[in-house]
Amino acid sequence: MDDFRTGFGYRPQPTAERPLLGLTILVVEDSRFASEALRLLCLRSGARIRRADCLASARRHLQVYRPTVAIIDLGLPDGSGLDLITELADAGPNIPVVLATSGAEREAAKDAALKCGANGFLPKPLDSLGAFQTEILRHLPMELQPTGPRALPEGEIHPDELAFREDLTHAMELLARPAPPVAFVRSFVIGVARAAHDTALEDVATGYSSQSGHEHQALRRMISDRIASLAAV
Repeated sequence: MDDFRTGFGYRPQPTAERPLLGLTILVVEDSRFASEALRLLCLRSGARIRRADCLASARRHLQVYRPTVAIIDLGLPDGSGLDLITELADAGPNIPVVLATSGAEREAAKDAALKCGANGFLPKPLDSLGAFQTEILRHLPMELQPTGPRALPEGEIHPDELAFREDLTHAMELLARPAPPVAFVRSFVIGVARAAHDTALEDVATGYSSQSGHEHQALRRMISDRIASLAAV
């Protein structure tokens, strides 16, 4: 019977340059910028990628096929990625590697994900090829590992700024609602800011705690300025 080792009777063999060749990675991530980063990391590593932007979409994917690796963001628009990690852990070892990722409260997020059954954790920003490959390979079964010596890649990836602008536009749409989802917006913008190495935006988002008042207006103003500057490039 076909499984994650053989696909349809054939699985490309990983190499030192493309150590994830033959793997399928399900990325559960609502940020376009973070998803683009992971797409580039997978492309450079030889892996195929499928993307779900929410828990419902991820569950539909998992009803149809079984990836080798699942990378699950903890802050999703329809719930916590911890719930999906728990479901996968309770279902048994159907997916060899389950990794959590987050840009907000990273140490607490890592501890919570590991307690729910994740194999490991990828903190945002997701731009180091070496860190990405190493975290997956250290949890991968031996039969899926590349053979022979492998130099640790030192390259970084740089997602298109258009994806960053799309995330910021989405955040502005959420902030414009009569009752913005404050906790989600805060977590989302912190993750996006860290992925883009935008420390000023990260600081303002970290202080955001209410839909009214100075923090709300400061966050809207800064995001609006970022969108305008990206549109002008």
